[in-house]
Amino acid sequence: MAQAVRFYETGGPEVLRWESAEVGEPGPGEVRIRHEAVGLNFADTYFRSGLYPAALPAGIGVEAAGVIEAVGPGSSQFRAGDRVTYTGSPLGAYSTERVLPAEHLIRLPGEIAFDTAASMTMRGLTTAYLLRRIHPLRAGDTVLLHAAAGGVGSLFTQWAKLLGVNVIGTVSSADKAEIARANGCDHVVVYTRENLAERVREITGGRGVPVVYDSIGKTTYQSSLECLARRGLLVCFGTSSGPVPPIDAMQLAVRGSLFVTRPALADYIADPAERAELADELFSHVAAGRIRVDINQRFPLSEARQAHRDLESGRSIGTSVFVL
Repeated sequence: MAQAVRFYETGGPEVLRWESAEVGEPGPGEVRIRHEAVGLNFADTYFRSGLYPAALPAGIGVEAAGVIEAVGPGSSQFRAGDRVTYTGSPLGAYSTERVLPAEHLIRLPGEIAFDTAASMTMRGLTTAYLLRRIHPLRAGDTVLLHAAAGGVGSLFTQWAKLLGVNVIGTVSSADKAEIARANGCDHVVVYTRENLAERVREITGGRGVPVVYDSIGKTTYQSSLECLARRGLLVCFGTSSGPVPPIDAMQLAVRGSLFVTRPALADYIADPAERAELADELFSHVAAGRIRVDINQRFPLSEARQAHRDLESGRSIGTSVFVL
């Protein structure tokens, strides 16, 4: 029988349960997939804690890679044996097998391993829309990226360098600074011991940066605004420290007619053609070795509680993945 992680109430990692699950056969437009690897993302903790709503009881997880075992009526684009990956709703990726709509699947090239795919489909597509859709970056631009040693940070920095974009990365420690430099950051600011806005102004000759990419949220929002150049854009694409505070429109005006956006990956992969375009570019870079995907932690899926503890405490560095 299949196994899955579920939760029946919101709260800390202790609410996660490892239990048997009945999978069943795929219906119209659905497939049954056997997972080979499952992604671990900070967004998973938001569903578990209740920050993001979920109808309880619920499965958890939005990213995995594996092999299709059965195809329901109307799913002619896939067949049993196909290698696939996915990210997005519905919840339930923390499982050995599951049934889900075929429309969410992305065909996985043979050159990319399952654990690589499960560790980078969400992060890679996030990086893709940040760099290719949010702002028209040009070679020679300098941008600021928070959490530069994290999973998105690693992919973002490598991809930015392919575009000729300079990256100022923020990290919390000297160890993480070394990781950020290894990924290609041109400048690294350890925000726990340096004044971020002062360093950014120093690096940019007083101008500030045209774009700040901020996945941290509450604790970095103000300093992110202070780093922007006139008419700069703050991209709040995550809230690992908590939601951003209410936006003061007048503050945006007096700081240089600034812009703030809160994008969501779902809106950039909802269109199948756009999702395929972003995925194809991502996979081509990874398959060719132009973007390296490092998996820093591997957990058995049955140890989801510990994986969440490590993730939320900051003990995890870079990318983690569940292996089956």
